[in-house]
Amino acid sequence: MDHGDHGGMDMGGKCAMSMLWNTQIIDTCIVFPQWHVRSHASFALSFLAIVALGVFYEWLRAFSRGVDRRVARALADGKGKGRVSPTPGAGFDVDEDAALLTGRPSFKSSLTNIPTPARALRATLYGATVFLSFFLMLVFMTYNAYLILAVVLGAAIGHYYLGGQMDVDSVLYGGAENKGMACH
Repeated sequence: MDHGDHGGMDMGGKCAMSMLWNTQIIDTCIVFPQWHVRSHASFALSFLAIVALGVFYEWLRAFSRGVDRRVARALADGKGKGRVSPTPGAGFDVDEDAALLTGRPSFKSSLTNIPTPARALRATLYGATVFLSFFLMLVFMTYNAYLILAVVLGAAIGHYYLGGQMDVDSVLYGGAENKGMACH
Protein backbone atom coordinates (compact mmCIF):
# COMPACT_ATOMS: atom_id res chain seq x y z
CA MET A 1 0.00 0.00 0.00
CA ASP A 2 1.46 3.36 -1.05
CA HIS A 3 1.04 6.05 1.58
CA GLY A 4 2.36 8.69 -0.79
CA ASP A 5 4.45 11.68 0.06
CA HIS A 6 4.33 12.80 3.69
CA GLY A 7 5.17 16.40 2.92
CA GLY A 8 8.86 16.07 3.78
CA MET A 9 8.18 14.82 7.30
CA ASP A 10 10.85 12.65 8.84
CA MET A 11 9.23 9.28 9.27
CA GLY A 12 12.13 7.99 11.37
CA GLY A 13 11.61 6.27 14.69
CA LYS A 14 10.09 8.05 17.63
CA CYS A 15 11.59 8.50 21.03
CA ALA A 16 10.89 5.51 23.19
CA MET A 17 10.61 6.15 26.91
CA SER A 18 10.32 3.16 29.15
CA MET A 19 9.63 3.26 32.86
CA LEU A 20 10.99 -0.27 33.10
CA TRP A 21 14.51 -1.64 32.97
CA ASN A 22 15.50 -1.87 29.31
CA THR A 23 18.43 -2.34 26.94
CA GLN A 24 17.01 -0.52 23.95
CA ILE A 25 19.56 1.25 21.79
CA ILE A 26 17.87 2.58 18.66
CA ASP A 27 15.21 5.29 19.26
CA THR A 28 16.34 5.92 22.79
CA CYS A 29 15.95 9.55 23.79
CA ILE A 30 18.32 10.75 26.46
CA VAL A 31 16.90 13.48 28.71
CA PHE A 32 15.29 15.51 25.89
CA PRO A 33 13.93 14.70 22.41
CA GLN A 34 16.82 16.40 20.62
CA TRP A 35 19.18 13.76 22.03
CA HIS A 36 17.53 11.03 19.98
CA VAL A 37 19.72 8.00 19.36
CA ARG A 38 19.15 6.75 15.82
CA SER A 39 22.13 4.43 15.33
CA HIS A 40 24.53 2.20 17.20
CA ALA A 41 27.33 4.69 16.54
CA SER A 42 25.37 7.58 18.06
CA PHE A 43 24.53 5.38 21.04
CA ALA A 44 28.24 4.59 21.53
CA LEU A 45 29.08 8.31 21.36
CA SER A 46 26.25 9.06 23.80
CA PHE A 47 27.55 6.36 26.15
CA LEU A 48 31.03 7.92 26.07
CA ALA A 49 29.59 11.42 26.58
CA ILE A 50 27.72 10.24 29.67
CA VAL A 51 30.85 8.56 31.04
CA ALA A 52 32.67 11.86 30.46
CA LEU A 53 29.90 13.76 32.30
CA GLY A 54 30.29 11.37 35.25
CA VAL A 55 34.05 11.96 35.31
CA PHE A 56 33.47 15.72 35.00
CA TYR A 57 31.04 15.59 37.94
CA GLU A 58 33.73 13.99 40.09
CA TRP A 59 36.28 16.55 38.88
CA LEU A 60 33.88 19.37 39.75
CA ARG A 61 33.42 17.97 43.25
CA ALA A 62 37.20 17.65 43.74
CA PHE A 63 37.76 21.16 42.39
CA SER A 64 35.08 22.54 44.74
CA ARG A 65 36.75 20.88 47.73
CA GLY A 66 40.07 22.42 46.64
CA VAL A 67 38.47 25.87 46.42
CA ASP A 68 37.00 25.38 49.89
CA ARG A 69 40.44 24.45 51.26
CA ARG A 70 42.05 27.51 49.65
CA VAL A 71 39.33 29.81 50.99
CA ALA A 72 39.60 28.25 54.46
CA ARG A 73 43.39 28.64 54.45
CA ALA A 74 43.11 32.26 53.38
CA LEU A 75 40.60 32.95 56.13
CA ALA A 76 42.66 31.08 58.72
CA ASP A 77 45.77 33.05 57.73
CA GLY A 78 43.82 36.25 58.27
CA LYS A 79 43.76 37.16 54.59
CA GLY A 80 39.99 37.04 54.54
CA LYS A 81 38.09 39.94 56.02
CA GLY A 82 35.02 39.47 58.12
CA ARG A 83 36.34 37.05 60.67
CA VAL A 84 33.76 36.73 63.40
CA SER A 85 35.34 37.05 66.82
CA PRO A 86 34.99 33.85 68.76
CA THR A 87 32.79 34.06 71.80
CA PRO A 88 33.86 32.46 75.07
CA GLY A 89 33.34 28.72 74.83
CA ALA A 90 33.37 28.81 71.03
CA GLY A 91 35.98 29.61 68.43
CA PHE A 92 39.36 27.99 68.68
CA ASP A 93 39.07 26.73 72.24
CA VAL A 94 40.04 23.11 72.77
CA ASP A 95 37.00 20.90 73.23
CA GLU A 96 38.25 19.02 76.29
CA ASP A 97 35.42 16.46 76.37
CA ALA A 98 36.04 15.41 72.79
CA ALA A 99 39.80 15.34 73.38
CA LEU A 100 39.36 13.02 76.37
CA LEU A 101 37.11 10.66 74.43
CA THR A 102 39.25 10.43 71.31
CA GLY A 103 42.71 11.07 72.67
CA ARG A 104 43.14 13.78 70.06
CA PRO A 105 42.78 17.52 70.47
CA SER A 106 39.49 18.68 69.07
CA PHE A 107 38.67 22.27 68.37
CA LYS A 108 35.28 23.87 68.54
CA SER A 109 34.42 25.62 65.35
CA SER A 110 33.96 29.31 64.81
CA LEU A 111 32.02 31.05 62.09
CA THR A 112 33.79 33.19 59.55
CA ASN A 113 32.23 35.49 57.01
CA ILE A 114 33.38 34.55 53.53
CA PRO A 115 34.29 37.44 51.21
CA THR A 116 31.83 38.06 48.37
CA PRO A 117 34.07 36.89 45.48
CA ALA A 118 34.80 33.59 47.24
CA ARG A 119 31.11 33.17 48.11
CA ALA A 120 30.14 33.80 44.48
CA LEU A 121 32.69 31.24 43.23
CA ARG A 122 31.56 28.65 45.79
CA ALA A 123 27.89 29.28 44.93
CA THR A 124 28.60 28.95 41.20
CA LEU A 125 30.47 25.69 41.71
CA TYR A 126 27.71 24.39 43.97
CA GLY A 127 25.03 25.30 41.41
CA ALA A 128 26.98 23.60 38.60
CA THR A 129 27.45 20.50 40.74
CA VAL A 130 23.74 20.33 41.61
CA PHE A 131 22.76 20.87 37.96
CA LEU A 132 25.08 18.12 36.74
CA SER A 133 23.98 15.70 39.45
CA PHE A 134 20.32 16.18 38.53
CA PHE A 135 21.16 15.83 34.84
CA LEU A 136 22.91 12.51 35.51
CA MET A 137 19.93 11.44 37.61
CA LEU A 138 17.68 12.08 34.60
CA VAL A 139 19.98 9.94 32.44
CA PHE A 140 19.75 7.24 35.10
CA MET A 141 15.95 7.52 34.99
CA THR A 142 15.86 6.39 31.37
CA TYR A 143 16.10 2.96 33.04
CA ASN A 144 18.39 1.96 30.17
CA ALA A 145 20.92 -0.51 31.54
CA TYR A 146 23.67 0.75 29.24
CA LEU A 147 23.13 4.39 30.19
CA ILE A 148 22.99 3.51 33.88
CA LEU A 149 26.29 1.69 33.38
CA ALA A 150 27.71 4.82 31.71
CA VAL A 151 26.75 7.00 34.71
CA VAL A 152 28.21 4.54 37.22
CA LEU A 153 31.33 3.95 35.14
CA GLY A 154 31.94 7.70 34.81
CA ALA A 155 31.56 8.18 38.56
CA ALA A 156 33.86 5.25 39.32
CA ILE A 157 36.56 6.35 36.85
CA GLY A 158 36.37 9.93 38.13
CA HIS A 159 36.55 8.82 41.74
CA TYR A 160 39.48 6.52 41.01
CA TYR A 161 41.54 9.24 39.35
CA LEU A 162 40.46 12.16 41.54
CA GLY A 163 40.02 10.37 44.87
CA GLY A 164 43.58 9.19 45.38
CA GLN A 165 44.03 10.99 48.67
CA MET A 166 42.20 10.66 51.96
CA ASP A 167 42.01 12.83 55.05
CA VAL A 168 42.34 9.98 57.53
CA ASP A 169 41.44 12.09 60.59
CA SER A 170 38.31 13.35 58.87
CA VAL A 171 37.20 9.81 58.05
CA LEU A 172 38.05 8.33 61.43
CA TYR A 173 36.97 11.20 63.64
CA GLY A 174 33.94 12.60 61.85
CA GLY A 175 35.35 15.64 60.10
CA ALA A 176 33.99 17.23 56.97
CA GLU A 177 31.33 15.34 55.10
CA ASN A 178 32.49 13.72 51.87
CA LYS A 179 29.23 13.12 50.08
CA GLY A 180 29.34 10.76 47.13
CA MET A 181 27.42 11.15 43.91
CA ALA A 182 23.99 12.40 44.85
CA CYS A 183 21.27 14.48 43.30
CA HIS A 184 21.69 17.15 45.90
